[in-house]
Amino acid sequence: MKENLSVDLKNISGFISSDEIIRLAGVSAKHLDSLNAGTGKGNDFLGWLTLPDDILPQISRIEKTAKHLRSVSDTTVVIGIGGSYLGSRAVIEALSNSFSSLLKTKHHDIIFAGQNICEDYLADLLNLLDNKNYSIIVISKSGTTTEPALAFRILKSHLEKKVGKPEAAERIIAITDEKRGALRSLAETNGYETFVIPDNVGGRYSVLTPVGLLPIAVAGFDISLLVKGAKSMEEITGRNTKSSENPALLYAAARNLLLQSGKSIEIMVGFTPKLHFFSEWWKQLYGESEGKDGKGIFPAAVDMTTDLHSLGQYIQEGQRILFETFISVKSTEAKVTIPSEKDDSDQLNYLAGKRLSEVNHNAEIGTTIAHNDGNVPIITLHVPSLGEYHLGQMIYFFEIACAISGYILDVNPFDQPGVEAYKKNMFALLNKPGYEEAGKKLKERLK
Repeated sequence: MKENLSVDLKNISGFISSDEIIRLAGVSAKHLDSLNAGTGKGNDFLGWLTLPDDILPQISRIEKTAKHLRSVSDTTVVIGIGGSYLGSRAVIEALSNSFSSLLKTKHHDIIFAGQNICEDYLADLLNLLDNKNYSIIVISKSGTTTEPALAFRILKSHLEKKVGKPEAAERIIAITDEKRGALRSLAETNGYETFVIPDNVGGRYSVLTPVGLLPIAVAGFDISLLVKGAKSMEEITGRNTKSSENPALLYAAARNLLLQSGKSIEIMVGFTPKLHFFSEWWKQLYGESEGKDGKGIFPAAVDMTTDLHSLGQYIQEGQRILFETFISVKSTEAKVTIPSEKDDSDQLNYLAGKRLSEVNHNAEIGTTIAHNDGNVPIITLHVPSLGEYHLGQMIYFFEIACAISGYILDVNPFDQPGVEAYKKNMFALLNKPGYEEAGKKLKERLK
């Protein structure tokens, strides 16, 4: 039996008592019941709860399509923004060789586009793709979200000129709404293979749909094992209302009690650069789910030990408005042993013969003690390894804990009304049809 991830709260005991945590976790079991019964806010977006089972019939087709893309190309551009790219990138980066793009061994490159509107980024990408044999996965429910729609228009044109329109159609996969939207129409007109974004799954909860699974499979990773890990966490957290044994209830309760005590910023801390984009995914999940109605904990992230030499000073001695959530990975994939040097000029011979992971682990422990001494509460998520199974566990754990935490805050954790504000202004400034009057008013304000 595989070891499961676990939540360790001992390093917040000086700030919040275990009795308080257990009490709020117990009260919050009603929110878990509400999720399962579909009676809470945003209950039309609860399809992610049962995805570990619901996605199984699609796994073989996803893998077949991934095999096709790998056979016709050596590079795939994944076009999407927010939840349409962060989840797959988080998993791919966590599982990949840190220097995969520089390796000469045969592999399939995954490149991301549509997550910005930077002209230099797209120009650089187009120059790269001139010399690449590539395919495209475009992800958008509506097909009209500005960033990915622009990227797809430009890259589709580039690919069609490069290989011809019929061949391009064989290399483009659209993941979109089942029946409607601009991308659905475009896919049907051009004969693209399609996968569906379920109506009852929001973007930031969509990693375990084709949105996340197809790019991960194209990158060469085991999506069945990822889903299996998520399923195991569903069994641990999904209907377990015993507050002392459900890690999602404990985490949601602890972080909300810390918020109530004045800790309004949560920093996710990883001690491997492979977790950088997992933190980016987590930031969207919690920021977009909780940040509304003047409420919510601000999610931030640091990469240790790198950021101990930058933001570490603030965390240690700045305003006491933050707490940390450490992702502590027990085992590494590789082994590097520190050599001995005869002259010991760098004074590191005391570490000779030790593995680098031992040094990193002790840096993690030393940081925990130092930050605790500096009045920073620390929640630790112990993860046995960074493989597909445990990444699946992490994804489901943070999703269900986020939903519970949103309900504790009394917000709808499944909508994002504030996201539209910048879009309306941008459309108005660009004179999009229907926004002319708003554009005039904005331009007057800018004079």
